Amino acid sequence: MTETTEPPVHRTRIFADLTPLRSSPDYRRLWFGNTVSWIGQGMTALAVSLQVYDITGSAFSVGLIGFCSLVPLVVFGLYGGAVADTFDRRKLGLFSAAGSFSLALVLMAATFAGIENVGLLYAIVALQAVCFALNAPARSSMVARLLPPEQLPAANALSSMTSTTGALVGPMLGGLIVGWWGYRAAYTVDAVTFTASLYAMWRLPAMLPDRDGQEGREGSGARKRASVLDGLRFLGGRPNLRMTFLTDLCAMVLAHPRALFPVVAIVWYGGDARTTGMLVAAPALGALLGGVFSGWLGRVRLHGLAVLLAVGSWGAAIAVFGLTRHLWLGLLFLALAGCADTVSMVFRNTMLQAAVPDEMRGRLQGVFIVVVAGGPRLGDFLAGSVADLASPAVAVVGGGVACVVAVCLLALKWRGFARYDARDPQP
Repeated sequence: MTETTEPPVHRTRIFADLTPLRSSPDYRRLWFGNTVSWIGQGMTALAVSLQVYDITGSAFSVGLIGFCSLVPLVVFGLYGGAVADTFDRRKLGLFSAAGSFSLALVLMAATFAGIENVGLLYAIVALQAVCFALNAPARSSMVARLLPPEQLPAANALSSMTSTTGALVGPMLGGLIVGWWGYRAAYTVDAVTFTASLYAMWRLPAMLPDRDGQEGREGSGARKRASVLDGLRFLGGRPNLRMTFLTDLCAMVLAHPRALFPVVAIVWYGGDARTTGMLVAAPALGALLGGVFSGWLGRVRLHGLAVLLAVGSWGAAIAVFGLTRHLWLGLLFLALAGCADTVSMVFRNTMLQAAVPDEMRGRLQGVFIVVVAGGPRLGDFLAGSVADLASPAVAVVGGGVACVVAVCLLALKWRGFARYDARDPQP
């Protein structure tokens, strides 16, 4: 009697793949530290906004906070990427995290001293943006060195959960803590939570950029300073990588109705500030759920096609949201848009990590920061302008349709992007 062996059963994973957390202690510490610090920063962002309004009573003054962070993010995002491609990324990440920690301590000390100065708050926000712009390219470039290529989609899905958790939980906790114990407590908690990120960076090994296989050589003259222009020229000649940015801009510039949520809440749904809060939270909740149920993403090989479908789905969901006048249905489509955004982000980030040489990863991640920081702001301006010239419905529906059309045109222009295969990553 002969024994027969049955073929292995491949179970379709539903929930987020935790393999990167199990396989790499360094990545696990980095992810945990980043998650905790994101929540703390979300608390501080809300607390600063509330404090500025308490001091000035001006919504315009609160709006200036975003401008104070945008300019450093755009300027230093590119520069931070070049620095990450020149020096030890572990040291850059550690120093920039230490800078953010120091600023959190300054913010805490100022509140304990009773200093209420809007200019000081603006300056701290701007300097925090500088530290983030230097830290993010280094941190993102590390992931591809800590994990094998097949684990990158799972790692990026876990990273999306970090940012969306910070966006949801941070402001909520910040509001509760400020309401119960005041600004001192919120800033103190932020300073304490940032130690997790510092510890994670401290425990990492040295990570010099791998330039022509010469990783680990450090010394005077051994490594030339990476050029921002070289990074942009590299991107200009790589159509697949360029498409990751162009498709994201289609979503963030053409179909980003965030600035219209206060108007939409009142005019469409007859709501109030609580309704606005629900509209703001819906995409973030959808993005978080997209990360939680991301186990299937690791089985996808055509990453370019997945990006096109995800960005197109974002535009379609936004367009349908603009057509509905039932609140819960509108929230559903905003959540679906957020879920599609997570899928797009996972594969775009994976392509940037897998198809880019290590010596260029920092600069490409710097461009990524600029697009992520600047795109939504341009989208807010466009949506507000169209709504004033026509109506909020035209701005939202037209933006969603324009996003879908633009993605289709890009896919026809660069047909190779849809054939991008994770088994043979080509930039």
